[in-house]
Amino acid sequence: MNIKITIDRVENDKAVLQTEDGQSIIWPKDKLPEGAREGTALNFNILNDAEAEKDKKKLAKEILNEILNTKE
Repeated sequence: MNIKITIDRVENDKAVLQTEDGQSIIWPKDKLPEGAREGTALNFNILNDAEAEKDKKKLAKEILNEILNTKE
């Protein structure tokens, strides 16, 4: 699941993130991408463990195929 979020404001060491449906999320400022500031749009990709593992394997396979210059 991919969620689009905007940095609404930064307060001390926390950022207040706003989802498209108006929900607020408090997030550690130091866990934001470098250069992110108020108004920056972010994409959160939320996966369960099985999906994350599948994505990691797919990425590894793609990298190996690129290195070996082969097709799937």
